[in-house]
Amino acid sequence: MKETVHTDAAPAAVGAYSQATTNGDLVFTAGQIALTPEGDFLGDASITEQTEQALDNLVAVLDEAGADPSDVLKTTVFLADIDDFDEMNETYAGYFEESPPARSAVEAGALPKGAGVEIEAVAVVE
Repeated sequence: MKETVHTDAAPAAVGAYSQATTNGDLVFTAGQIALTPEGDFLGDASITEQTEQALDNLVAVLDEAGADPSDVLKTTVFLADIDDFDEMNETYAGYFEESPPARSAVEAGALPKGAGVEIEAVAVVE
């Protein structure tokens, strides 16, 4: 049975999607960008700061679904500029220190709101 996940600790969905969905075994998050839970966009921030906010949002959504970063099986990172990979990767590594998940990182033509990075995840719900 599919359930939607919502938390006020991450920005509200700004379209026809949920922050995440789960079937009780797996959780699939929506892509997270550098929006604060209050809805402020950090578009002028560095990729480091944008990555931190996106991952903080991701962790909040995972927490609401009953998971944490150690439960993440796979992430996809979308970058507006692949040259930002090293800066993003350094920040990202701090969130997945032990047994990091599988990951794809790609340059996207454009991201919502002009973001520099967007990150989504699939995790196991324990």
